[in-house]
Amino acid sequence: MDVKKVVLAYSGGLDTSCIIPWLKENYGCEVIAVAVDVGQGAELDGLEEKAIKSGASKLYIEDVRKEFIENYIWPTMKAGAVYENKYLLGTSFARPIIAKKMVEIAHKEGADAIAHGCTGKGNDQVRFELTIKAFDPTIKIIAPWRIWELKSREEEVDYATARGIKVAVTKEHNYSMDKNIWHLSHEGSDLEDPWNEPHENMFMVSKAPIQAADEPEYVELEYVKGIPTKVNGKELGPIEIIETLNEIGAKHGIGIVDLVENRLVGMKSRGVYENPGGAILYAGIGALESITLDRQSMHFKQHVALKFAELVYDGQWFTPLRKALCSFVDEIEKVVTGTVKLKLYKGNIINAGVKSPYSIYNQEYVTFEEDSVYDQKDAAGFINLTGLSILVRAKMLQTLGKTIEDEID
Repeated sequence: MDVKKVVLAYSGGLDTSCIIPWLKENYGCEVIAVAVDVGQGAELDGLEEKAIKSGASKLYIEDVRKEFIENYIWPTMKAGAVYENKYLLGTSFARPIIAKKMVEIAHKEGADAIAHGCTGKGNDQVRFELTIKAFDPTIKIIAPWRIWELKSREEEVDYATARGIKVAVTKEHNYSMDKNIWHLSHEGSDLEDPWNEPHENMFMVSKAPIQAADEPEYVELEYVKGIPTKVNGKELGPIEIIETLNEIGAKHGIGIVDLVENRLVGMKSRGVYENPGGAILYAGIGALESITLDRQSMHFKQHVALKFAELVYDGQWFTPLRKALCSFVDEIEKVVTGTVKLKLYKGNIINAGVKSPYSIYNQEYVTFEEDSVYDQKDAAGFINLTGLSILVRAKMLQTLGKTIEDEID
């Protein structure tokens, strides 16, 4: 591939630290590193110096945290999207905004190609490249992991060390991690054997539940149309809301998920995720929806949540279907306004109260005490009509001398 200038999605981690010299050695091209700030925190410290020392001509650091939360995290949370019942999609929905920013900078710099450090076994290569194709179907894409001679993270460590590049990872602490404001993921190393329990000292955001605070803590959340706006009565911006809930939840071991998931490429992989703030926010919106959404809307939204999660996981963010599903969710969530109280204790999130001006929970109807609004005799007609088809079939079986448990030859 003939390229003169490459824009690289750069994190300063093991993979991208190796990719800068590898691109220069194999393509003789200029490398522009881009670190898109989605909440990596201290990982961005000293990144410019490291990128330049590794051979990059310059480094962009683009702060997109607010856009990331408002345009990617909130829509996914409002949809209730959870991949395979556990994964809150922390890495999945970060990739589209990173790739989108990469294309913008590639155009600004007049680059020939975009490079990323995703492996040929993973989901992220799909998420990056589908987004790149959506915004510029003509730009070249370089994925070193699919073509270079390095076959393991151990070989990468040796490669970087031979070129005088310092990497935080060692052969002894060799997890592949991804961090943003929403979560921290761990993969690889001893986690590759699903029989191995995660080490308690592996957690870097949440405390292990056994080490969590011995006293429960209550947290009160306010939502407006499905969007969180206040924590414990204090109005906060989107960044502050997640950071505050991460801090509160971490003390109580909230949001730790150990999952063997089905990757898009066909294999199973094991990941351990730390997601304290996200777990609290999902629990809160779920409690509020329980009193504000009617039965049909809630049940159909569960189908939408499943499909939405698959789209996000599979890198299909910039598609008509994802956009259309968001429109449905926005309409449904118009009534999801109110206050939720949650009790946090030793990794558990316990509902402790919920109220909303749009609540359709009506105690007058549901009470076990005497009421004047509901005639229980009406239930007989309802049951007769609901069960009419069952009754007719049972009569047919009766004429044949059979019951519902018998097979019809």
